[in-house]
Amino acid sequence: MDTGKTMNWDWEKLQQQQKSRRPSGPGPSGGGGGGTPPQMDELINKFKNMKFSMGPVLIIVAILVILLGSTMVYTVEQREVGVVQRFGKYVRTTYPGLHFKLPMGIETLHIVNVDETRSAGFGLSTAQAEKTLFSSRPAAPSNVYDESLMLTGDLNVGIVPWVVQYNIKDPIRFLFRVHEAEILLKDLSEATMRLVVGDRSINEVLLIREEIASECRTRLQQELDDAETGIQVTALELGKTNVPPKVQPSFNAVNKAEQEKETMIFTARKEYNQAIPAAMGEAKKTILAAEGYALDRVNRAEGDAAKFMALYKEYSKAKDVTRRRLYLETMKDVLPKLGKKYLIDEDQKNVLPLLNLETGNRGVTK
Repeated sequence: MDTGKTMNWDWEKLQQQQKSRRPSGPGPSGGGGGGTPPQMDELINKFKNMKFSMGPVLIIVAILVILLGSTMVYTVEQREVGVVQRFGKYVRTTYPGLHFKLPMGIETLHIVNVDETRSAGFGLSTAQAEKTLFSSRPAAPSNVYDESLMLTGDLNVGIVPWVVQYNIKDPIRFLFRVHEAEILLKDLSEATMRLVVGDRSINEVLLIREEIASECRTRLQQELDDAETGIQVTALELGKTNVPPKVQPSFNAVNKAEQEKETMIFTARKEYNQAIPAAMGEAKKTILAAEGYALDRVNRAEGDAAKFMALYKEYSKAKDVTRRRLYLETMKDVLPKLGKKYLIDEDQKNVLPLLNLETGNRGVTK
């Protein structure tokens, strides 16, 4: 383009604008003023008007750029995953780092912390639920332990506070399979605990908390998996179980009576274990002695019978010899037991000389 022509055209345009603004008649320089060049202040004002008209456009463009950039670029931190939806449909999962997505609500982003350990307390204040371990802490104030009041299998009422610790193992299921998955977790946890406690007696609830917690955790995880919540239960712990304060004195009295009953039973069993085995041993000893005596008598009788039968056989073979032998053997056994013996001739008529045979006892006649 020719520069000279451009300048002539701008000059004519400015003269026309000045004529339209100035009144008719001679100007300060005389005549119509058509040959007067434009003043410096008019040029400056025109430039200012031009800058003011371009400002809002630049601002709008900058705002649009910022909005597009903020909705397209996002960062996923460590221990997190990003779940992206396009017009409401799941399209991808992103992991720690810098990522891009379509702007202006075409794609929406959900950031889920999959490594965080979360907790839900039941029958506990917030501070107690955060500490998780209860030791000997009281159950809970009356305004928060209504959910921990439970009916046991033996129709007693117990206070069973507990805490569930969990994390998110499947963010897709956690976000899209179940509406308000964490609320469902609380409902299932309470239902499962009531089911487990309802199968136990009050004494079991008070004494075997670890077993109850383990069973409840297993059942709760099964229910969560069946519902496809994407939640993994990492721990379930029972607090200090007890009975309601209004029935505590009566419950203590019952426990004391039960303990006294058990003590009496143990004492009776101790005496029983001391007396009965001793009596049974004595009876067995007497029975064995009687059986031994009976066996001895039977064996002796059988031996005597066998001996008699053997003698009878010998006697039947030689009666005179056997009779003579039996007589001599009998005399051999009997005579030593008779003491002193005097043998006198049957023809002797006078036995007086025999009266002095004793030397040890004078005057005594035998």
